[in-house]
Amino acid sequence: MSDQKNPTVSAAHTVSSYDDELQFLVRRISEMGGIAERMVEESVAALVNSDAALSQKVISDDLLLDAGEREIYDKAVLVIAKRQPMASDLREIIGSIRIASDLERVGDLGKNIAKRVIAVHTMAQPRKLVRGLEHLAELALTQLKEVLDAFATRSPHLANSIRERDEEIDAIYTSLFRELLTYMMEDPRNITACTHLLFCAKNIERIGDHATNIAETVYYVATGEQLSADRPKDDDTASMVAPEPGAD
Repeated sequence: MSDQKNPTVSAAHTVSSYDDELQFLVRRISEMGGIAERMVEESVAALVNSDAALSQKVISDDLLLDAGEREIYDKAVLVIAKRQPMASDLREIIGSIRIASDLERVGDLGKNIAKRVIAVHTMAQPRKLVRGLEHLAELALTQLKEVLDAFATRSPHLANSIRERDEEIDAIYTSLFRELLTYMMEDPRNITACTHLLFCAKNIERIGDHATNIAETVYYVATGEQLSADRPKDDDTASMVAPEPGAD
């Protein structure tokens, strides 16, 4: 019998408890995704508003994602041992492990941003750069939300579209990186605050990379095929140098 309620299960198994085990993995991934989204949103809000209490909440919430990843891994290993799944079921299970790992890393990156709040909350931060950081975070969060939708619907088309847009986040990050360097060169008093913002920007750019990782996993789970290894990238900060003093 086809399962019309959830596209993640193409057909019910003879043993209903097997379906329950697979659905458990799906639910836990969805729960982890919601926690990861909230952590990123709250960490950026804490940074923008210098909210030390909110940053501490984000740091504490990271334990939830750590526990979720362990639980999914343990359940996945148990299902493989008990059911010896084949084909699409095996891809679902392996995909759950991979996605849980990426979501746990997203939580770590949100926690890293929150930790910076404590370091910079007494410092003056250039408003233009903070707005740039907010924009970068909005793009990364959009990627994360959409890739979780792609996981819920097993949409290879949406997953591929998300992967193709990763270079947009890279381009914004590169621009922000350049501006931060300029601010530091113009006034040494900006160096400490801008350095922390630089680390935050990199963490947000990495969140976009993990969303892209999840998109690739969703595509594999849905189709059984791997996307091309040549992922679009537009991050050229590795070759960037600080502008010369007094340069236009």
